[in-house]
Amino acid sequence: MEGTRMTSTVRVSLLTSAALLALGFAAPAQAQQANMTFFITSEGPGKGGDLGGLAGADAHCTRLATAAGTTGKTWRAYLSTQGANAVNAKDRIGKGPWQNVKGTVVAASVADLHSASNKLSKENSLSEKGAVINGRGDTPNRHDILTGSQADGTAFPAGDDRTCGNWSSSTTGAAMVGHHDRVGLNDSAPMLSWNSSHPSRGPGGGCTQADLKSTGGDGLFYCFAAN
Repeated sequence: MEGTRMTSTVRVSLLTSAALLALGFAAPAQAQQANMTFFITSEGPGKGGDLGGLAGADAHCTRLATAAGTTGKTWRAYLSTQGANAVNAKDRIGKGPWQNVKGTVVAASVADLHSASNKLSKENSLSEKGAVINGRGDTPNRHDILTGSQADGTAFPAGDDRTCGNWSSSTTGAAMVGHHDRVGLNDSAPMLSWNSSHPSRGPGGGCTQADLKSTGGDGLFYCFAAN
């Protein structure tokens, strides 16, 4: 009887220790999630360049961040629009600073974000889950990130479509993309740009999900906490 009681006591102690240990590991991870203010979407809506407009893209950022454990923030997709009432991506993401899920500050301000001193890279531009997004040389390559923006974060003038119809087309059009891994076919400035490398293209019209994948993308985009 005494042996049984002792065995039960040891078992309870071990279970308690394991639970406390798990909590100890979980607490830092939860704290990191709570402080996250920047990420690349781990997945897109799946409709190519049709993100449901800026509102739909923002909502997608919020859903992913919430699912990852980050709440209480106003999320904005880093996307520009064209034409009447054009929107500049840089004007809708707040003032910074922004940090990834691991606590690495990728940019201190809007000016820093659009300068050569930002810390955006394959290693730092993580998903909301803390995962590294596949880049050039990986299979599949997913380094084309939708932005619809010029290198300084401003919108393209009306004319040639660079936003898949202001993020409403899953067929014809084109979207400007950046390379999150800062790697391309050569070392030219566009190929190394995180936000303005080349427009999408493909046999489906330029904005289908298959088109985005064909040039090394997956319909992903950047999300920033604006507050």
